[in-house]
Amino acid sequence: MARQRKRKGDPVHGWLGLDKPLDMTSTQCVGALKRLLNAQKVGHGGTLDPLADGILPIAFGEATKTVQWAMDGEKEYVFTIQWGKSTATQDREGEVIVTSDARPAREAVEGALATFVGEIEQVPPKYSAIKVGGERAYDLAREGENFELEKRPVTVYEASVTDAPDADHVTIHVVTGKGFYVRALARDLAADLNAEGHIVKLRRTRVGPFDESSAVSLAEIEAMEDAAARRAVLDPIETPLSDTPALDIGPDGAAQLRQGRTIVLLPHLVEQWRAETPDPENRIALAMDSDTAVALGEVRAGRFQPTRVFQL
Repeated sequence: MARQRKRKGDPVHGWLGLDKPLDMTSTQCVGALKRLLNAQKVGHGGTLDPLADGILPIAFGEATKTVQWAMDGEKEYVFTIQWGKSTATQDREGEVIVTSDARPAREAVEGALATFVGEIEQVPPKYSAIKVGGERAYDLAREGENFELEKRPVTVYEASVTDAPDADHVTIHVVTGKGFYVRALARDLAADLNAEGHIVKLRRTRVGPFDESSAVSLAEIEAMEDAAARRAVLDPIETPLSDTPALDIGPDGAAQLRQGRTIVLLPHLVEQWRAETPDPENRIALAMDSDTAVALGEVRAGRFQPTRVFQL
């Protein structure tokens, strides 16, 4: 019988709202934190480009089972467009492909920006991680391949101009749903204004419950005394699940769920779930044993059926 390979590191569980620095990839941040906390398993809840800084949720251990909820959460960005040049990547890293003397006034930008609020269709940038025929779009774009990406429905909850320091620059704040590309907004906004422009600065200020008020920088993590001190700043694994009804099923129910069994809910828990669920069609709930997350699952016919069990 083949011997099971032992994972390197310790079983660390929880979330960290990292304030990602410039000029680091999201993958590099994951690698650095895995080393600094001596963790077995680490992932992230939504990529940030090296040219962007700001909130990058990092999941450790069993928290990786809730990554999808972090990625689906609302996001906030603050970004600056420089007018006069469009680049292949829609940011300052790309090759300049078109220039223009047009410099839209702040009022014109505000008027055009208002048309992007709501449910819209957006064509993702060609320099993105979307897969086309099994290949990443950015790889095909770098190789000069000719391809088109399809429009996707996205939601913009808020969009406003926060600054226009000179004729060449405008700074914009947006609150968006999942799947939204800021670089695509900059591209489309410039086109609507008959101008050329690209992003020169981009910061993500919030991902769901992770925001600047509680974020920790990589430098702060590095300055902590040891791995144990770094783990002490982690948030619970259920942090991205704040909109999911949480039901305290007690130690007996927890023991059954950890074995993958369906449990019968007491009537008051069923009523609690009905009162707290934001969408009657969404049957998801979070089973808790006091302050410990036990499982995500579905409530059906008075029973809780586990779909993701947390081994804590």
